[in-house]
Amino acid sequence: MTKLSVNINKIATLRNARGGNVPDLLKVATDIQKFGAEGITIHPRPDERHIRYQDARDLKSIVYTEYNIEGNPEKTFIDLVLEIKPTQVTLVPDAIDAITSNAGWDTIKHADYLKEVVQEFQRNGIRTSIFVDPVLEMIEGAKKIGTERIELYTEAFAHEYSLGNQRGIQPYMESAILANQIGLGINAGHDLSLDNIQFFKENIPGLLEVSIGHALISEAIYLGLDNVINMYLQKLK
Repeated sequence: MTKLSVNINKIATLRNARGGNVPDLLKVATDIQKFGAEGITIHPRPDERHIRYQDARDLKSIVYTEYNIEGNPEKTFIDLVLEIKPTQVTLVPDAIDAITSNAGWDTIKHADYLKEVVQEFQRNGIRTSIFVDPVLEMIEGAKKIGTERIELYTEAFAHEYSLGNQRGIQPYMESAILANQIGLGINAGHDLSLDNIQFFKENIPGLLEVSIGHALISEAIYLGLDNVINMYLQKLK
């Protein structure tokens, strides 16, 4: 069964919009795990517009499943991850002003830099994953860097699927086959939802983990958080 890691950035966005501590991010993280999710994901950004660096520290004692921290590996992010030592770090090439992640790494152009960062995290016992587009050369490049996993950037698939084009899964299938052949674990995330997750999972061999935030939290407004998490878990079996 593919693991579900819930990205709680949107919970922090809602809290920060009003000030104070409602909703309580730590309680939500605790409840998400109690409801059955196998991981918690956060993506702190330099401006701390949703997840704050202190949130990342506070969550360390709360997350008893998998703790995944995503971000661009600039110095403050690297220092934070090395301090916390989560289960996994996912390296994402975000611009400082990016609203959300919008591209995977060029693992050939940035190979030397990424290799150095990956090795530093691995020396500290942190599993590494590199965010990539479904491009075979980028996956081969990730393998050469030495990462344990890749995270497939799934926005293109989700967009095509919403238009009724199931052929948009093809590059992801080819990417997964290659990753399996060369010994890379496969994660996936971005714009996955209750509408498309089962189709994606059924067509991606060896899918280990999905990280879902915006859609899941939005769906929970109508359906309830406990219910939505269990709906995802059923579709990921």
